Amino acid sequence: MKTLQTFSAPIGRFFLAIIFFMSGLTKISQYTGTQGYMEAMGVPGSLLPLVILAEAVGGLAIIFGWKTQYAAIALAGFSIFSALLFHVDFSNQAEMTHFMKNIAIAGGFLTLFVHGPGTFSLDNRTSKKTA
Repeated sequence: MKTLQTFSAPIGRFFLAIIFFMSGLTKISQYTGTQGYMEAMGVPGSLLPLVILAEAVGGLAIIFGWKTQYAAIALAGFSIFSALLFHVDFSNQAEMTHFMKNIAIAGGFLTLFVHGPGTFSLDNRTSKKTA
C-alpha cells in the first residue's frame, strides 16, 4: 500500500496533465485549423500562442511538479473557461461529454492546488533547502 501511495501522485499528475501537453503540441502542428476554429467560436485567433503556451508549459509544470499550485489553478481556470466557450451545446451529446470532461479535469487541478504535488516533484525538492 505504501508503494501505491508513493507513486500515485506523480502518475496522477502525469495522467491529468498529458492531455494539455499533447494538445499544445497538436495546436502547433495544426495552427491554421485551430486558429480558424477559435475564430469561428468567437475567440480571437491571435490568442492561440498564449493557449499553446498555457497548455504545453502548464502541462509540463504539472507533470514535473514544478510551481504546481500556480499551474494547477491556472489550468483549472483554463479548463472551465474553455468548457464555457467551446462546449455548451448540450443538445449535442459529444459536446456535453467534452464540457463535463473539462469540469472534471478542473476538479482534479483544484485538488492539486489544495493538496500540492505529492511525491517526486520539483516543488518538494526545491522547498527542502536548508538555511
